[in-house]
Amino acid sequence: MDLLIYIVIGLVVVVVLWLAMAYNGFVTLVNRTKEAWADIDVQLKRRYDLIPNLVNTVKGYAAHEAGTLEKVTEARTAAMNAGSVKEQEQAENMLSGALKSLFAVSESYPDLKANTNFLELQRELSDTENKIQAARRFYNGNVRDLNTKIESFPSNIIAGIFRFAKREFFELEAGEEVARQPVEVKF
Repeated sequence: MDLLIYIVIGLVVVVVLWLAMAYNGFVTLVNRTKEAWADIDVQLKRRYDLIPNLVNTVKGYAAHEAGTLEKVTEARTAAMNAGSVKEQEQAENMLSGALKSLFAVSESYPDLKANTNFLELQRELSDTENKIQAARRFYNGNVRDLNTKIESFPSNIIAGIFRFAKREFFELEAGEEVARQPVEVKF
């Protein structure tokens, strides 16, 4: 009888320890996902900070290109105000397209292309685009790990009990060929 009690107590302890480890695993994955999103957010804010300087630099050389400059500014505002991951994706795609238009306009102005401030802003924006891509890959990897654990048995039981929810990937929308190409900043 004593042996049976010890076996039952041992099984209960094992189950409790497994539950605690599974729960802590989910907490770790959720926190990594939040950290990865914060990395994306930092790079997006850096990008947003560069855009007004770029627009002002172009404005001095291409004043009659107001429509393009307005589109860039509107796209930046929409991206800054995006809420969900999907809204952020759409806004970033619009912003990338608007920036491509801005750089296409700058091709018509040789003095602008030679401006050191403009060239430095292009270099910084290109660097930021690369960092955004790296942060996006890191985020999507963490989302993949979290979603896999949420869908896998038996951890899906723990996920259901504690209401751990799947996250959305941060991707470019399918079919947007222009958005799939990085913003080119070469001259």
